[in-house]
Amino acid sequence: MKNLLFLLLALMPAHAQNRISEAHANRIVEMALEGLNREFPNKPGNLLKSAEDAQTPRELTPVFFGHFDWHSSVHGHWSLVRLMRLFPEAAWHEKVRAALSKKLTPEGLQKEAEYLKANPSFERMYGWAWALRLGLELRALDDGQGRQWAKNYRPVEEIIVANAKDYLPKLSWPIRCGFHPESSFALGQMIDWAAAAGDGGFKALVTSKAKGFYLKDVAYPVRYEPSGNDFFSPGLNEADLMRRVLSAQEYRIWFEKFFPAFDLGNLATPVVVSDLTDGHLVHLVGLNFNRAWNFRGIAGALEGDLRARLLKVAAAHEEAGLNDIFRGDYAGDHWLGTFAVYLLTGAGEGTTK
Repeated sequence: MKNLLFLLLALMPAHAQNRISEAHANRIVEMALEGLNREFPNKPGNLLKSAEDAQTPRELTPVFFGHFDWHSSVHGHWSLVRLMRLFPEAAWHEKVRAALSKKLTPEGLQKEAEYLKANPSFERMYGWAWALRLGLELRALDDGQGRQWAKNYRPVEEIIVANAKDYLPKLSWPIRCGFHPESSFALGQMIDWAAAAGDGGFKALVTSKAKGFYLKDVAYPVRYEPSGNDFFSPGLNEADLMRRVLSAQEYRIWFEKFFPAFDLGNLATPVVVSDLTDGHLVHLVGLNFNRAWNFRGIAGALEGDLRARLLKVAAAHEEAGLNDIFRGDYAGDHWLGTFAVYLLTGAGEGTTK
């Protein structure tokens, strides 16, 4: 039954909402494969407690050492699994499957799980969110090899969920920013995973935390976004989270209070990126993708003219993001493909309560 739930959540929305062309998929697959085993340059996120901790990324995390940092490696793997599943006849399908079979081994993933257990704040919570999304996608790959990969990956999921169950009760306030620590994106991914996994206790914990953090929010300051290097809209991430935990009627009431008169301010206009080779400024390309997928998710929970308006704004952000994605610089190449795949394949859509 759990496998069926994973399949329904991960597979059905992708087929219903998938808008990625095979040409775009081809380009993103090549970008993801290029970073799969590229250990350097690298920005490790580990805390050095002693000289023994000063190891290479490959030594510390033998699966997710590429793509510049751990979380980008995780969602780079996710992109490959998702596109492989959506394009089973593509010329690159077997090449991707062969590359992943060398990475998603029991030994390597067990070491990843042990590292996460020994370092419970590592990649909290952005990396956790993508790791659970990868687990969901692996379980949806319903063939012999996919089932084996999902089994191999289970220890990683279990440790992340355990770490989250320990951490969330201690988190007294939401984290509101436009990059990795932002909390509502991670909570949304956790709810999706918990619902599919049938982990009712985890889902209840995350849902309670989401409502406690955000239910009373009103009059979001739509002219205070974006900051200069955002790849998230914290306001839209929050709105996309809340449609997961409220009924349609409750959500419409909440949304109108959150955006009075449905004024979106700066959120309605795609951002322009001044330097695509700057590792921080290029975040704004991701922001266009993030806004677009949030607008689409939110629109799915609303009706009428408002829904049509949000989809139109989403389309403008999508176009802006796609215009900037394939520029051949590793500052963006190591991660932007994932944001495009998440948007164009509707990965987070279809999960409205």
